[in-house]
Amino acid sequence: MRFAHFADCHLGSWRQPELQKLNLESFKKAIDICISEKVDFIIFAGDLFDSAYPPIEILKETFSEFKKLKENHIRVFMIAGSHDYSVSGKTFLDVLEKAGFCTMCEFEKNEDGSIVLKACNYQGVSIYGYPGKKSGLEVEDLKKLSLEPTNNFKILVLHTTMESAKGNLPIDSVAINELPEVDYYALGHLHLIHEYKAGENKYLIYPGPIFPNNFAELQELRSGSFYIVDVNGFVKLTKKELKVKELVFLELEIENALTATEKILSEMEKSDLRDKIVLLKLKGTIRQGKNSDIKFHEIQEKANEQKAYILLKNTNQLKTEEAEMEVHTENIEGIEETLIEEFSKNNNSEFNRFILPLINSFSLEKQEDEKNAVFESRLLLEINKILNLNIQ
Repeated sequence: MRFAHFADCHLGSWRQPELQKLNLESFKKAIDICISEKVDFIIFAGDLFDSAYPPIEILKETFSEFKKLKENHIRVFMIAGSHDYSVSGKTFLDVLEKAGFCTMCEFEKNEDGSIVLKACNYQGVSIYGYPGKKSGLEVEDLKKLSLEPTNNFKILVLHTTMESAKGNLPIDSVAINELPEVDYYALGHLHLIHEYKAGENKYLIYPGPIFPNNFAELQELRSGSFYIVDVNGFVKLTKKELKVKELVFLELEIENALTATEKILSEMEKSDLRDKIVLLKLKGTIRQGKNSDIKFHEIQEKANEQKAYILLKNTNQLKTEEAEMEVHTENIEGIEETLIEEFSKNNNSEFNRFILPLINSFSLEKQEDEKNAVFESRLLLEINKILNLNIQ
């Protein structure tokens, strides 16, 4: 028996059309591999879609791929994830099931709070599943699970955070000994590749996303992945990488924003960017100039000139040196004036003279029983006077 384990496809997640296209390409490649390697069934461990109501174009492409699976007699078993889960239970996953393209794993909640997972039996295998929920709300539920009994090879499909995989993440998690014992734990939710031996010939697997879902994942994972699992007296795991586009990672330390553009363009010149995803990460503390001195439009033009597939920029670790001011005053009311005076010395501008009067005007309070419209009019009149504007 051979099956594939997918998780975290997040179809429709990327706002950039180029990356949304690659996400679909990666998904299609995974489906084609499953067909060519003649898997008996595929497990989707949550987040097929990035939302419960994906765009129509994404739905059309997805249904087309599921149709191919049905034509090749490959069954699909699925749970919802934290993104495509809906409290109402009405999602397009149900439409897929109604169309005969997949089987959603079912469960039953008892009055005492316990949860019994129903078995999806297929070719001597029992597949059980429980959906992921927003903000990890499924975690406490998972500690109340029991399985409808069978004598088959058992697979438990979950979309959650397992203790063995979470590392230092400060989030709720489930320990494997808090779950029913099965032969294969098919996990989704964490976008990482994690293999954990849960016992003699028993495994807990996070297969990674079908395509990286953000800048950091592109940097770390570089491509999507899934697993093919062979069961023939023992379990054999095969990780399948889904390389759909080459990637170039450029990381630069920036201190002088005035010369940063030239430095970045020079680094880009050293690499072949043609038809590649270019990740540009800028970090450090700017001591000269400011962020706006970096000419990102020129950097984008250079990427276009070098025929890059797409350029993604990350400046989260690029900081600006903060100016320190010493304030010597015994009176709290004088602190604002002192700070403004010090700021004006270091940042010469004709607009500095408006700072203190504007601060004072914004401290106006709404009078008791004063209508909002009257208060807003009074405030605007005060600001008009300060700025010498003629706004009605």
